[in-house]
Amino acid sequence: MYEPIRTKSVHTMAGADEDFPHRSREEELDIQLAGHLAALLAVTDDLRALCPDADLDTAAEQLAQEVARLRDGKPPVRAAVTATSGGTSAASGDGRDPRLAALHQRAHALAGRALVVAASRADTAAAILAAHRMDAHAAAQDGRQLAAC
Repeated sequence: MYEPIRTKSVHTMAGADEDFPHRSREEELDIQLAGHLAALLAVTDDLRALCPDADLDTAAEQLAQEVARLRDGKPPVRAAVTATSGGTSAASGDGRDPRLAALHQRAHALAGRALVVAASRADTAAAILAAHRMDAHAAAQDGRQLAAC
């Protein structure tokens, strides 16, 4: 009724070590953390374009250094930051730019993900940086910095 299986199962683990390269848990966490920090860097660069700020410039440099460290010295690819006018033209009635609010919310979420991975791999430097970025973006979401642009 059924045709017999003629090929080797793809689920067989015998001899699988030679078939494809394996990464350690630490390597996987490094890759994941570098990805979260690179995404946070991209959002930070977007924020810098909408609302130039020395704190964001410093944060972007720190993020770029961390990503390069996790990628064995290879710097992250970054878009050139070009400052735009304030951002209040698209602002809502309370003087806040909804684009800034959305970017700060996205950055806060990415920093949270980076913090979880950094804590998992016991990377103190990355965890501290991610926690600082979470605090900064939470403060911005609360409105302490959104109206400044």
